Amino acid sequence: MERDERLEYMTTVLKALAHPTRLLIVEELAESEQCVQELQSKIDANMSTVSKHLKILKDAGIVDSRKELNQVYYRLIYHCVHNIFNCIINAKENKTPCGGNNE
Repeated sequence: MERDERLEYMTTVLKALAHPTRLLIVEELAESEQCVQELQSKIDANMSTVSKHLKILKDAGIVDSRKELNQVYYRLIYHCVHNIFNCIINAKENKTPCGGNNE
């Protein structure tokens, strides 16, 4: 992947993550695969809103889905996305960088 393509893809992923509800969905899916109804109850939003957020995450390549009978189940494709959250929170709470060059 060329540099411009890489930057464009990273921008798409970061834009998809730039919403509190979508961050919550990613946190939930980092725990386990879940159907839309499970996510809806945890997010406290209507089905349409949850589905729109899931579509944005899916279009960005962050989550994937599978259909089983009448249920659609979602899973996190890149668990490293959730690791980024942990790194950010750890750095804020402990005032220490996580990874990279500390010099």
